[in-house]
Amino acid sequence: MDRSRIAVIGGGLGGILTAYFIEARTKVACDITVFEATHRLGGKIVTRQFDFAPVSYEAGVAELYDYSQLGPDPLRQLIADLGLSTLPIEGQTVVQDGRILRSPADLGREFGDLAEGALARFDARAKAAISPSVYYESDWTSGTHSSLAYRTFRDLLESIDNQAARRYLDIMIHSDLATEPHLTSAIYGLQNYLMNDPNYMRLYTIEGGIEQLPLELARRIRAQVRLEHCVTRIEKTSEGNYRTLARNNGRLIQDEFDYIVVALPNNWLTSISWGDDKLSSAIHEHHVYYDYPAHYLRVSILFSEPFWREQLAGSYFMLDAFGGCCVYDESYRNHASKYGALGWLLAGDAAMSMGNLDDQALIKAVLDSLPASLAHGRARYLEGRVHRWVGAVNGMPGGRPPRDPDSRHQPEPEEHQDVLLVGDYLFDSTINGVLDSADLVSDWIVECVQEDAEQLTLSDQSQLTVNGRANGLAYEANGNGANRNSGCTSENGFDRHDERDPAAFSEARDLSKRLPSG
Repeated sequence: MDRSRIAVIGGGLGGILTAYFIEARTKVACDITVFEATHRLGGKIVTRQFDFAPVSYEAGVAELYDYSQLGPDPLRQLIADLGLSTLPIEGQTVVQDGRILRSPADLGREFGDLAEGALARFDARAKAAISPSVYYESDWTSGTHSSLAYRTFRDLLESIDNQAARRYLDIMIHSDLATEPHLTSAIYGLQNYLMNDPNYMRLYTIEGGIEQLPLELARRIRAQVRLEHCVTRIEKTSEGNYRTLARNNGRLIQDEFDYIVVALPNNWLTSISWGDDKLSSAIHEHHVYYDYPAHYLRVSILFSEPFWREQLAGSYFMLDAFGGCCVYDESYRNHASKYGALGWLLAGDAAMSMGNLDDQALIKAVLDSLPASLAHGRARYLEGRVHRWVGAVNGMPGGRPPRDPDSRHQPEPEEHQDVLLVGDYLFDSTINGVLDSADLVSDWIVECVQEDAEQLTLSDQSQLTVNGRANGLAYEANGNGANRNSGCTSENGFDRHDERDPAAFSEARDLSKRLPSG
């Protein structure tokens, strides 16, 4: 029996998860090849260590989101299944105009009752618009009748009748948006505001670094992994399969596959040549629909001691520099270390424009951003590192309005049903979102691979029956031959002929919140 051949383009977490889920769920042998253009797996998940001392820090993804108090949390379950330990992350402090605000009450004490009252009204409005249950399901909905989806978050902020409260919120949320408030929707801004409320979600990290997640997954998959293989072209063959062309050390390598999963950031899709016009047009339309690039810049500093802890508690604080940025206590992850480490997460326009500066200029800029009460910490500087993530995330994940989950992942369902896309930008620009995306696509491929195998088995049995007619066996072979494009309608909403079951979407949502037993 022929084995299905599956290409996964991209060795970030989305690609690795796709391979992992397919292998864990399928009952049929298949060959998976993961193509990664760089020398490493993991994509935006990068954990590094300073040279001066063995203190680790997150150079890419900074945190994970815990929804387990609201319902099934597949990322939490996966991390537990992999045997990885976690640490909670929490922080409530906002530094505004040199004043350390540990709570909304501090905002009132420093800027007046009107500021605290305006913040309280905004908070009530946000919670009235999005309940915890709606928040939990929000990335799975398609379309919206809420006017908040079509207003910008800047419009919503401008409706706050107190400047101090407005600035407080801007500082608090800017890093999470990774873009400017006028470039994203009011509803996405509210979602990022509500993530600060533990009734909606909680933050955590992985002991030893978040990069432990892709590394552990990579150790467990059987797929062939090809590092430094940059896929430059994907085209359909006359036999109905797909041909890939990859560049590796000056060589062009050609392969053929039955399924193509492209697990790349949206802005990388245009770097691939897509063969025929119909597929190329569909990918272009997909790219344009989700083309809301957002930016991060990480500047991590090692100090001789954690001098800030007398004034600033928690795992992170929000700072009013650079339009509002999050500063992580990276040494929180290194319990036994005598050193201190802070990681500045610059976002949006500041990340994009300041990314043009050299490392030393950026290190000086973040040191200068420390509030006056912590300025003495500059003398404790030991080492600095910079990591740039320009265009690496999305400022309007899911698109506007959000499309139904299957069409997000299957850009051309008529003639190219077996080309699927995976990405965090299709849900919420988080690790949780890329897991949901890989989960959905993997379920569909597994069902189709198993149906292909069943059709081949029926074809083999049919041939045996035809050969046995001389022994008096009757057989009529109409419609029983194997045809890998004869139509695979999976439970999770995809259809090789695009005949979609209206009930499939809600079933897909439930499937995505369960991990495989394998």
